[in-house]
Amino acid sequence: MAVWVRDRSFYKTLLLLSLPVVAQNVVTFGTGFIGNVMVGSLGKYAIAGVFQANQIQSLLQMILLGTSGALQVLSTQYWGRRDVDHVKSIVAIAFRLTFVLTTALWLATVLWPTQIVSLFTNDAPTIAEGVRFLRYAGLSYVFFGISQLLIQAMRSVEDVKVGFLVSILTFCSSLLLNGILVKGWFGIASRGVEGAGIAIVVARALEAGAMVLYLAFGDRRLRMEFRDLFRFDPLLRRDYYKYGLPVIAGQLVWATNQLAGNAIVGRLGPEAMSAASIAGMMYMLVSIVSLGVAQGVGIITGKTVGAGEYEKMKLYARTIQLIFVGIGFLATFVVLLGARPLLSLYDVDEATRTVALQFMTVLVFTAIGTNYQGMCLGGLVRAGGDTSFVFLNDTIFVFLTVLPSAFLAAFVFHAPAWVVFACLKSDQLTKVPVAIVKINRFRWMKNLTRAKTPDAPVLAAAAAEPAE
Repeated sequence: MAVWVRDRSFYKTLLLLSLPVVAQNVVTFGTGFIGNVMVGSLGKYAIAGVFQANQIQSLLQMILLGTSGALQVLSTQYWGRRDVDHVKSIVAIAFRLTFVLTTALWLATVLWPTQIVSLFTNDAPTIAEGVRFLRYAGLSYVFFGISQLLIQAMRSVEDVKVGFLVSILTFCSSLLLNGILVKGWFGIASRGVEGAGIAIVVARALEAGAMVLYLAFGDRRLRMEFRDLFRFDPLLRRDYYKYGLPVIAGQLVWATNQLAGNAIVGRLGPEAMSAASIAGMMYMLVSIVSLGVAQGVGIITGKTVGAGEYEKMKLYARTIQLIFVGIGFLATFVVLLGARPLLSLYDVDEATRTVALQFMTVLVFTAIGTNYQGMCLGGLVRAGGDTSFVFLNDTIFVFLTVLPSAFLAAFVFHAPAWVVFACLKSDQLTKVPVAIVKINRFRWMKNLTRAKTPDAPVLAAAAAEPAE
């Protein structure tokens, strides 16, 4: 039984699809990291407050991963036979849903900012800083939703470069605005955490505007027009929700896990909250490559399954599993070597520094599991059409092991903060055996597309076009 793909075009395609996304992830990490470090210079209450206020941003990202993930599952399969008309309709469905959800989140931050931050911590100075940030940052959710959905739409048709280029714009604008509004560059008075909130709104607005302009004037694949966003196809809408709701629900489960976990950590004191924020940046750093490769894998998987090439997909899956294990080892070494240099960039006290190192030690032990099971289940199983499994798997582990164990560790046994953090990350290892069995049975390959149109053979013949 072959394990490694011998066709060099597979690796070339994977690199062409993954590298721009990895590069975008690097820039996105830099954007968040700069803001994190600049806010960190304002003190532990500022960094803790922004961290807790940003739990809504985390919820937003999970929602967007759900709506755009549902988009990707269907649209890549239709793209496998070059059915652009159906892809446009799916993008329209996902866009409308995303706009409604992001607008609702923004209005919640306008109406109940104090109540929202109080969900995650009972520390009064932290709440005050978080509210100051959230009052401004909430508007960025709508712009962020628009840009991320459109970027995912282009990725689904193998146009992956535009996301990277737009992220550079976001990085540069965020750096400049944070420098002016948070650090007080050019003699302008610092606005503190409020300045950080204003900076993210402006940066995200520029990002969304750039994506809209690209679709209007630069796109040569989808060729979407404004009127396409109002397409209504009841059959595709039913498919989107049938196969997409498990994806969205799975991301909501994961969001619940993150929000509840951070609410638990938020009651362990400002040191634990600040340490969690720093460890979160390390987690983002070591996920840059795997998340980018997972996007490339998802596109290849959807396209291959949509074209009905199941035996080829089995071989791809064996190779992809080994690739993610290798990335997991790489991530482990990055945490080991990078923990102390990363900490040196933050102006925090020794107690926070100690807890942050403990949290990052936990990441050392979970990195391989995270990169294998998380990325393979998303890039293979879900993208291959089995959209329900990842949702059910996450639901079982989150609500039966992760959150109960963390709650007991924190509030019943009063365990150290690092033990609570380890409980919150425990599923990254316990899911590995499940993932191995599920992936290698290959029952997740399901073609979700509807009957081919009369010109499908001609369209399918065009499927060899290279990725952009």
